[in-house]
Amino acid sequence: RAHTLTVLFILTCALGYVTLFEETPQDTAYNTKRGIVASILVFLCFGVTQAKDGPFSRPHPAYWRFWLCVSVVYELFLIFILFQTVQDGRQFMKYIDPNLGVPLPERDYGGNCLIYDPGNETDPFHNIWDKLDGFVPAHFFGWYLKTLMIRDWWMCMIISVMFEFLEYSLEHQLPNFSECWWDHWIMDVILCNGLGIYCGMKTLSWLSLKTYKWQGLWNIPTYKGKMKRIVFQFTPYSWVKFEWKPASSLRRWLAVCGIIFVFLLAELNTFYLKFVLWMPPEHYLVLLRLVFFVNVGGVAMREIYDFMDDPKFHKKLGQQAWLVAAITATEFLIVIKYDPYTLTLSLPFYITQCWILGIILVLTWTAWRFFIRDITLRYKEIRRQKQEHKNERDKCLSNGDGLSSIVDEQNGNKIRERKL
Repeated sequence: RAHTLTVLFILTCALGYVTLFEETPQDTAYNTKRGIVASILVFLCFGVTQAKDGPFSRPHPAYWRFWLCVSVVYELFLIFILFQTVQDGRQFMKYIDPNLGVPLPERDYGGNCLIYDPGNETDPFHNIWDKLDGFVPAHFFGWYLKTLMIRDWWMCMIISVMFEFLEYSLEHQLPNFSECWWDHWIMDVILCNGLGIYCGMKTLSWLSLKTYKWQGLWNIPTYKGKMKRIVFQFTPYSWVKFEWKPASSLRRWLAVCGIIFVFLLAELNTFYLKFVLWMPPEHYLVLLRLVFFVNVGGVAMREIYDFMDDPKFHKKLGQQAWLVAAITATEFLIVIKYDPYTLTLSLPFYITQCWILGIILVLTWTAWRFFIRDITLRYKEIRRQKQEHKNERDKCLSNGDGLSSIVDEQNGNKIRERKL
């Protein structure tokens, strides 16, 4: 870190040289943007050197400290946007890209849902080709990386299917949620998401079976070995298999439900932020946000798992996990402030019934698994102990050995010990 502090000093001197010895432009907006960017660079350089290390050490701890500082900058940016008026907030995006700040029409993925359209003699499968845009590989790689973050097949599939139900439920609010049935379940869930989850699980299996034996780069004699060592620098230093075990305790069940809820909310924020801030889906800011969440989400998931798995050693939740939760909540607050009308559009009656039924089923299963089931098992255990005690007493009385009182006393002591 001493070397990196030297870099910070050199960067500060370079910025000072630029401001003192070059002729300052008279464009106020340009100078403001340049000053903000320089301030962010200095903060990032300071954070990379002085921030606390996270759970990951590869490719280098400074890499993860950098993303931690980017999380702080992004959260501050969201807070600034939150405190602007709707019009000012949307027009502020022009300072980032002059093409923003203009209302954009949403693309409707629904409409004609025929897989084979006989009315189109030129290309009867034109509906399928229209859906095969740049979002197909984005879905695949997105779920591949999410699988590497969550490291659990069931949780990934639940989140994938739940988001499709959310699209069904909210298509009356956002037009691009309206998709064909085969687009929802065949292209998204089975092909894109399912294939991404499968490849992610195969990668996790390889990482769990890999031998982690590190050797210094300069101690490797061959150039092939050196190149292999450089490539493996971007793999984990060691491997931790995530075993969430949601049904093992009420605490872990609530934690897993909270993780799924935050994941789904972050996914929804992607679409709603584009809608309220007038950003086209293919804009580079949307891609940068996804790259940002991939890097910080992996660290946050590891911190959450460490806190759940060993709360005595990890006495508090990690810093990146708190920042991710704060960012997700702030994004949702921006959506609420900038377009409350869209969010308050009432759900169709049949959608409301389905969600009420689902919530009741989840609450019923929770009550049965962690309360009623435990009480039932405890009652059966007490009955079994009483039956064993009765059988032993009857056996002693039938033998006539006069030790029944002693046996009763011993059995009573055992029962009291088991209850304690």
